[in-house]
Amino acid sequence: MGCVLAVDGGNTKTIALVAALDGTIMGAARGGCGDIYNAVPLDGLATAAAAARATVEATIVAALRAGNVAPADLEVAVFNMAGVDWPEDAVYWHDAMTERGFGRRVIAQNDALGVLYAATPGATGVSVVVGTGAATGARAANGRVWHSSFWQDEAHGSMHLGQKLLFAVYRSALGIEPPTSLTARVLEFLGVPSVEDVLHLFHNRQRPAPVTPDRLTAILLDEAERGDEVALRVVRDHGATLGNIAMAAARQVGLDGASFPLVLAGGVFRHSSSALADAIVARVRITSPDAWLVRPLVEPVAGVVVQALALAGVIADERLRDRVISTLPADVTLAGLPT
Repeated sequence: MGCVLAVDGGNTKTIALVAALDGTIMGAARGGCGDIYNAVPLDGLATAAAAARATVEATIVAALRAGNVAPADLEVAVFNMAGVDWPEDAVYWHDAMTERGFGRRVIAQNDALGVLYAATPGATGVSVVVGTGAATGARAANGRVWHSSFWQDEAHGSMHLGQKLLFAVYRSALGIEPPTSLTARVLEFLGVPSVEDVLHLFHNRQRPAPVTPDRLTAILLDEAERGDEVALRVVRDHGATLGNIAMAAARQVGLDGASFPLVLAGGVFRHSSSALADAIVARVRITSPDAWLVRPLVEPVAGVVVQALALAGVIADERLRDRVISTLPADVTLAGLPT
């Protein structure tokens, strides 16, 4: 029985799907961080890469078991991974997964690319994926691809947005920024009486902060949607920077100035506020006025399944995409911002 394996590994979660060659999802599983740069080494694992590999292997085994599929049945496996930033990172996943027998043909790529296969005809266009981190990718019709990797360190996802919220609240408390509704929201969320207490929670040597900054991103987007001046500026500035990187991605593959789909994916875009998306689109349209917005209705891993099937020789048409999407299990659905 021929099957394919699709793995989408991020900093918050890793999803593995096993699909038959007609696109039917047979098995699924969800695990933790799959980023070889950021996974936390536990249980005797010495490195982040080893921890990420252990998480991914366990997730794949669970998906195979759920689908009653053996590793020998896997014709193609595509690993769409945060942390595949350099050629050696792709080699790491290729060699590790080939060694485990997870696919007769194993492909590893940056996690910005897989969503294009679910969201756009021909898997072409520019993708901006904003979750805990962020990644930007582009693919032209001739197969040329580019991803942002560490070029994007100045603008990441919810972790970065949450940190920018905190900076804005600190500056407002000092009178550098205008008063902002962010302050009251953050004090209430953290259960402290003053901004100085917030600063101490995140910067002291005795105990870690009770939450990570990404937990604050929903507050930032809430207040931007309500029109708070400071929140709107933070979100729009961040979106403009993401838009600049998306413009660069289009240039790298020869799409600059062309009509192409601009795919915005990831948990941050599932908030009801459109401020971040609007800022990205506005910036991209400076040089590519005919770029059009696409908002996928499925997790990026659905695109990775389509990509794996295409590499296995299956025609990746609308019928195939519909089959993949319609058979996704209920627990592999879009996940929004943490609250």
